Amino acid sequence: MEGSRMIVALLIGIVILILLILKTKVHAFLGLIIAAVIIGLIGGMDPVQIPTSITSGFGGTLGSIGIIIGFGVMMGQIFDKTGAAERMALTFIKLFGKKNEHWAMALTGFIVSIPIFCDSGFVVVSPIAKAISKKTRRSIVAIAGPLAVGLVITHSLVPPTPGPLGVAGTFGVDVGQFILLGIIIALPMTIAATLYCQWLGKKIYQIPADNEDGWERPAKIEEIVSDSLLTPSRELPSAFESFLPLVAPIILILLNNIFAAVGVTGIASTIVTFLGTPIIAVGIGLLLAIFVLGRGLDRATALSEMETGIKSAGIIILVTGGGGALGQILKDSGTGNYVAEMLSKTAIPIIVLPFLIATIVRFIQGSGTVAMVTAAGICAPILQAAGANMLLGAFAACIGSLFFSYFNDSYYWVVNNLMGIKDTKEQIRNWSVTSTIAWGVGFVELLILSIFMH
Repeated sequence: MEGSRMIVALLIGIVILILLILKTKVHAFLGLIIAAVIIGLIGGMDPVQIPTSITSGFGGTLGSIGIIIGFGVMMGQIFDKTGAAERMALTFIKLFGKKNEHWAMALTGFIVSIPIFCDSGFVVVSPIAKAISKKTRRSIVAIAGPLAVGLVITHSLVPPTPGPLGVAGTFGVDVGQFILLGIIIALPMTIAATLYCQWLGKKIYQIPADNEDGWERPAKIEEIVSDSLLTPSRELPSAFESFLPLVAPIILILLNNIFAAVGVTGIASTIVTFLGTPIIAVGIGLLLAIFVLGRGLDRATALSEMETGIKSAGIIILVTGGGGALGQILKDSGTGNYVAEMLSKTAIPIIVLPFLIATIVRFIQGSGTVAMVTAAGICAPILQAAGANMLLGAFAACIGSLFFSYFNDSYYWVVNNLMGIKDTKEQIRNWSVTSTIAWGVGFVELLILSIFMH
């Protein structure tokens, strides 16, 4: 009877959470807290214990993650303001050469979205994609689609983007491992979705018109191999300066993981372990962004940009903490243990649970970040009780959040509008299907990894 009560409490809490987010003016953060309280009360917790569990879960999740989120968004604003993202795009175009602009755009998105929100990244870099489409007469779908793909996939899988960071905190996994494995998992997803964009570019052949804001659809595909690279729209930092704040933290974190894996000891190990801790590594990246990229900014502008980034991170930090609070309630009430025992008696791989919940929440309410954080809050205590691989569980929540982006997702409108796609059916083919291909490939990777990582 007690077990049935826990299940009923969980189901009621999830339904109320979804209804609050969808049908009322209640914000996702408040909805998560309300759902946590309801699950605790109906599930039989001592009412006096509920606030303690909520504050414990909130604070525990944000203990170190909140700092990295703050560093990451401040770095992203400097990248945006200084033109580092544009320099990355031009560097990759030169590197990949003629007729491979789609791969250059995909890789640009892949790298740029690690510090910058995907919506902002697309707004910043899409003019380059539009210029490439106009110069080469290749469909904007084939050029800007891969950019959108690269942006959203690392936005969903690779810290210090706030969503994945929040999931990592809720599941209690090592952020350094999460970053490195996230990049590996994201690559096949990006490649598959980019190939789809290439095929779709032949079906939706749209290029910029001569007038600034117009688009045209020639009856015949006439692609041009352009010998000239795009010229920068303004004075930009060098490629080395642009990549340094991003690459340096990743190298430090990678070295830390390698030293730990091979058992290196001594002063070198101490130094690398310190510098390769995600808080320190991302902090170093931020300092490099400030003093290398931002040297052309005056003090007031630099501070203003970083404060803008912090404002945008505030709500993500609250939602992440709310997910942690919900997870702590499930843990303290015993619901997590009970559901884990139930699932262990079925043939369903427990690692699929956060993937399914994130997929459902994403489809219902649109926000990938809310979907992954909600799934993490519900599933982390269940997977922990079952002894499942928490790193894979975290990725399952992140991958599920990519499912079928459509009308209730702001990124759907950003991508389609900036690419000039107006017809609803074409919008769905252009972006909803593309995001779902990434989701499907990620799920296959998840199942393969679950065979080797227990």
